[in-house]
Amino acid sequence: MDSNRQQELLHRLQRGPVIIADGGMGTQLYHRGAPLDAVFEYLNLIDADLVSQVHRDYVEAGAELVETNTFGANALRLSSFGLEGKTRQINLAGASLARAAAGATRWVAGSVGPVVSPRGTSAELTGAELANLFNEQMAALAEGGVDCFLLETFASVADLQVALAVARRIGLPAIAQLAFSEGGFSGDGLNVEDAAARLAQEAPAAIGANCGAGPRELLQVLKRLAAATSLPITAFPNSGFPEYVNGRHLYLATPDYFAALGQDMVAAGVNLIGGCCGTGPEHIRALSDQLAGQQPGPRPARATQPVSIVPSPPPVKRTHNFLANWGHQPIITVELDPPKGLDISTTLERARILTTAGVDAINLAENPLARIRMGNLALASRIQEETATEVIVHVTGRDRNLIGLHSELMGAHLLGIRSILAVTGDPVAVSSETGSSSVFDVNSIGLLKLLDALNQGRTAYGADLSGRTSFLLGAAFNPNVADLSGQLRKLDKKISAGAKFIQTQPVYDVATMSRLMQETAALQLPVLLGIMPLVSERNAEFLHNEVPGIYLPESVRNRMRGKRGAEGIEEGMAIARELIEAAKTAGLGGYYLIPPFGKVELAVALITLIRREG
Repeated sequence: MDSNRQQELLHRLQRGPVIIADGGMGTQLYHRGAPLDAVFEYLNLIDADLVSQVHRDYVEAGAELVETNTFGANALRLSSFGLEGKTRQINLAGASLARAAAGATRWVAGSVGPVVSPRGTSAELTGAELANLFNEQMAALAEGGVDCFLLETFASVADLQVALAVARRIGLPAIAQLAFSEGGFSGDGLNVEDAAARLAQEAPAAIGANCGAGPRELLQVLKRLAAATSLPITAFPNSGFPEYVNGRHLYLATPDYFAALGQDMVAAGVNLIGGCCGTGPEHIRALSDQLAGQQPGPRPARATQPVSIVPSPPPVKRTHNFLANWGHQPIITVELDPPKGLDISTTLERARILTTAGVDAINLAENPLARIRMGNLALASRIQEETATEVIVHVTGRDRNLIGLHSELMGAHLLGIRSILAVTGDPVAVSSETGSSSVFDVNSIGLLKLLDALNQGRTAYGADLSGRTSFLLGAAFNPNVADLSGQLRKLDKKISAGAKFIQTQPVYDVATMSRLMQETAALQLPVLLGIMPLVSERNAEFLHNEVPGIYLPESVRNRMRGKRGAEGIEEGMAIARELIEAAKTAGLGGYYLIPPFGKVELAVALITLIRREG
């Protein structure tokens, strides 16, 4: 331990300029050849060169603070691999490797993650047991020469307070970071402001947030955090939202996009910034190039603005089977998000507005981006009861195992649900909803096979149901790829599994739309083109960089540059209108509209355009 380095660190945190830290360790080790099932912390002992190279690459990229490769190096977690007896050695080696790479002029932070039992929770541990586990790890890190502790990715404020108390007894500064879920809540139910107040009682050197579902969402948490405390603020965002491809989580945000949002975080008052899952030296280099030497911005004030919904006329009663008029008039479906809580009044009002506008069906996603929302099956039944408009319910393979899927789908049929879009589902982001996991007993194709079996009166295992469901099955299609052959092969499998209609990911240019129509013409299947109007440059960049399956051509991104507010909506709607006019000219038969942020008035305007003859 070097007291002078510690004092310099505290001074920089409090006075600036902003400190640039390193990025993710686990994803880097994996990309460089470490097996996915490896105990990454154990590599400190058995493959020190690999760990050291990651540290050196971050230093060369501009990192001023280097984290040890010890996030999960506590005895309880290591016991799952028979390595609990090496806890001290692993942490000592982790500190030594980081110090060697950092040299004498940079800081080393001892990375300490939450302690969880093999069942995935710390609730089974007493406070004393938890403190002892933290103490064993953190004492070894201090002995190894770290300058501070970085307590990161904690879901529980209470557990983080225990770790802070241990750090205080050891005598090293500690940075306390929570992994907030959507809406800014800790795993033990505290909002950003209450969590900040609790943590401040333990006198950390700084408090902040890391991980989560991407830099843009983390920015909103940081603004609230900066307004809630006078302590220095830290941020270690992921590199966007992960896409699950061939058994791997791939992160989407480019270094430039990551650095641009890093600029926003520093402007919001962040004093220390680095990267978490999916980030690498290229992200840290972009941060360093853009932010080195900058002072944190003034702390922002939090403001809220009420939303009002204008009452609409009573709905026009309609019948089921939203595809009944296919080939005679354009079919239009519009997506609504289920509410994040129990109040469905806004969702119902939006459904009524869309019904009056003449929509053929309403889509309800299931926990989009793996975020908790109200169950869409019950909500769909309620919407159908009150509007007589068909609801297309999105069902994922992520949230339920095969047993639960059978039960829920039979229950959906009982509730009158008849149209289902089968999707694999976005994977649960690391610490997005802390403690959650992706099930994926089936992907979208397996889910279609299950639904087709139910339509034939049997379970996926062949058991007789004494009756049949009558689901109309839909499949998703992503035309936003350079080579459509893989997507078309997957689509063929979906059709063979029972899909009767297709809804695409949002499309933003005529060339992609034309290619889509050409490649799917021979299928003789209804194809509904996905259209999601843009509303600002930030909205466009977020969709392009962080949302799986969405790609914006450079020409569209250029059109949205500098656009926000009314100007952004106007330009985004102009792009959507141009695409619709081209689709109408080409004879497209259906549209899947996705109004951003619940702006159903945008969908209504597009419905009017589509329905207009000529």
